[in-house]
Amino acid sequence: MGSALYPSERVVDYVPRTVTRAVKLLVAGNFGVGKTTFVGSVSEIRPLRTEETITEASVGVDDMAGLPGKTTTTVAMDFGRITLNPRLALYLFGTPGQRRFVPMWEDLAVGALGAMVLVDTRRIEKADEALSVLEERGVPYAVAVNEFDGAARFPLEEVRDALDLDPGTPLLSLDARDRPSCVRSLITLVEYLLQPKT
Repeated sequence: MGSALYPSERVVDYVPRTVTRAVKLLVAGNFGVGKTTFVGSVSEIRPLRTEETITEASVGVDDMAGLPGKTTTTVAMDFGRITLNPRLALYLFGTPGQRRFVPMWEDLAVGALGAMVLVDTRRIEKADEALSVLEERGVPYAVAVNEFDGAARFPLEEVRDALDLDPGTPLLSLDARDRPSCVRSLITLVEYLLQPKT
């Protein structure tokens, strides 16, 4: 029997025999931006999660501002897989969002073709850290605004300006709970990553 995060129709255990290429991608972003939800929405296998309950030890260490309902946090990574087309499988590695886990990001970035960076317009200044970490390591990325319920909507060009993104960097919006919008974002990212570089 399925649930919202694990629909019953997703029972793929093995990569289809038609797959000839596998790609490692990061799903990155700051604390509480929706990375775990994104991976869970698109994964055709039950995602691996390393979430722990937020405790008093986080007080003064993790910035909980704007996250009143957040009770868990990823402490290592999320992992999922999606067969994007009959020949291409994507392995998704969701990064932890807090600065203290940057060394984990460095390990997860090894071998990654690129990253999908999720941002929250309610705390857009927090995105700079994730973008900087990827840029320092030479990991190309696309950016997706996760449209939270009740959050103000801004034209994407305003978001591009606020984040000081290169004009060629893909920028789109999605709802991390909505599989079709998340899959479209991954298609955009892969097309960007595989286009010939000039």
